[in-house]
Amino acid sequence: MGIFKQDPFGHYIFLKRWLIQLLGGLSHRRYQGFNSMNIEGSEIIRELPERNILFVSNHQTYFADVTAMHHVFNASLKGRIDSIKNVTYLWNPKTNLYYVAATETMESGILPMIMAYVGAVSIKRTWRENGETISRVVDASDTENIGVALNDGWVITFPQGTTRAFNPIRKGTAHIIKQYKPIVVPIVIDGFRRSFDKKGLFIKKKGILQSMVIKKPLEIDYENDSVEKIVEQLEYAIEQHPSFIKVPTEEYLKQKKERNKKREFWT
Repeated sequence: MGIFKQDPFGHYIFLKRWLIQLLGGLSHRRYQGFNSMNIEGSEIIRELPERNILFVSNHQTYFADVTAMHHVFNASLKGRIDSIKNVTYLWNPKTNLYYVAATETMESGILPMIMAYVGAVSIKRTWRENGETISRVVDASDTENIGVALNDGWVITFPQGTTRAFNPIRKGTAHIIKQYKPIVVPIVIDGFRRSFDKKGLFIKKKGILQSMVIKKPLEIDYENDSVEKIVEQLEYAIEQHPSFIKVPTEEYLKQKKERNKKREFWT
């Protein structure tokens, strides 16, 4: 009966394991070959319990970010420290690793649908759909599904809900934290936007140094901290608070002006 074992969403574990191995093998060189990745703090992964862990991260592509996390998490669990060399760490991958994604994104093609089977917790966006701004009531089943995933294992979420830098944190993440009281582990990534296209499926540029910093779990008072306080804490933790925006220096603006002059001259 072991081969027919399913996760809480009815997906066969053996098939998920095979897909993680296949997709991991195909994508490995995107982080350790065509490009390279600097990893910090992966030893924290090995200290985490098996369930009720919520990873919160900034977002740069639809799929490359979470795929990289699969590599880093599994490598760390196999004893690698800040390294994803030698993809044999996917021999017996973690299958109770989920990630929150928009339903429309996961239904946008065959590959996204395959990746959804691996571990997506699909939710309906309440603020945007098909490129249009909307206003929709939160679907209670979406929140419940995130709770189901947390009860089974680890969940990755991108609380800004977009790949645009410094967009506001969605309050829904704070509500989930207060409701399910997970251990919250912040992750800060960089370089993926320069390496890949927006979806993270195609390599845009080679030779890019990507980075992933895994931070210590946040200290949260689930009962007394307000939603607003948790949101601000998340903004600082994943380095998306407005205070992290770099103000251009006079020298930078001068150089930019000169570049624009040259561009206008040749056009």
